Amino acid sequence: MAEAWNQLGDEYQASSSVLIGDADCTGSASELCEKYEVQGYPTIKYFVDGDMKGQDYQGGRDFDSLKSHVVDNLERKCDINDASNCSDKEKAYIKKMTTKPSEEREKALERLVKMKDNPMKAELKQWLFQRMNILKALGGNSAEGEL
Repeated sequence: MAEAWNQLGDEYQASSSVLIGDADCTGSASELCEKYEVQGYPTIKYFVDGDMKGQDYQGGRDFDSLKSHVVDNLERKCDINDASNCSDKEKAYIKKMTTKPSEEREKALERLVKMKDNPMKAELKQWLFQRMNILKALGGNSAEGEL
């Protein structure tokens, strides 16, 4: 399963709505695993829309099953032309950046691309990718292949 999990992590590395992670429950993450009532290993938990308890994943452990679960239940794509799947934060950023000149949006995208490999908290990395996706959709092209 580790190979499929790592492949899933690679697949969603640049996602703005899905974060794939793991924790060593026998080591440094034992408190975290205790908090989320992890009993056996490997256990897959997923969290949706601010759910702080998490739900146990019961599907297949191969890449296709894992990816299908993510696509069907977790992945959310913000579309600048139909903001119904966008968070309030994304909507505000779209509104803000739409008023900026294209050169300014381009510079913002270049700055975010440079930051994407820096270590940061998961929530900040997710917001970084959300902003990158919005800027790309608004016409930022110079960093297109670097995401």
